Amino acid sequence: MARLPKLAVFDLDYTLWPFWVDTHVDPPFHRSSDGAVRDRRGRAVRLYPEVPDVLQRLRDLDVPMAAASRTGEIEGANQLLELFDLDRYFAHREIYPGSKVTHFERLQRKTGVVFSQMIFFDDEKRNIVDVSKLGTEWSYLHSCPEWNESSNPN
Repeated sequence: MARLPKLAVFDLDYTLWPFWVDTHVDPPFHRSSDGAVRDRRGRAVRLYPEVPDVLQRLRDLDVPMAAASRTGEIEGANQLLELFDLDRYFAHREIYPGSKVTHFERLQRKTGVVFSQMIFFDDEKRNIVDVSKLGTEWSYLHSCPEWNESSNPN
């Protein structure tokens, strides 16, 4: 069996959900009577459909997870994590503007996990380039409406 990471770190925008929380939707968010998560204007917002299965699979494998996002819409991002019930997966959150390197340095201090034992999922190459210099493993997720069939959570 392949060696599992000691920490899996996920970006949010265009990694867990198909939009930028600070520009494409309008916080605050809420759960409507039909169960959908909606923005201030009443527009439904959603996750990529595979996200819950991927996060649950990592949890089942006892891989700790963290969220790392450069968004300026900190409150809205945290609100979505809670409304989608994803906050239960993320032991740590680094959600604020700035360099992903800063996010990872703080995660390393908090967890004690060395960079080479972390894996990072993001849709922006600039973040991948910056964080890979620390020695992390990474997976570049192309910005697209849906993940493809090769994204099987197993």
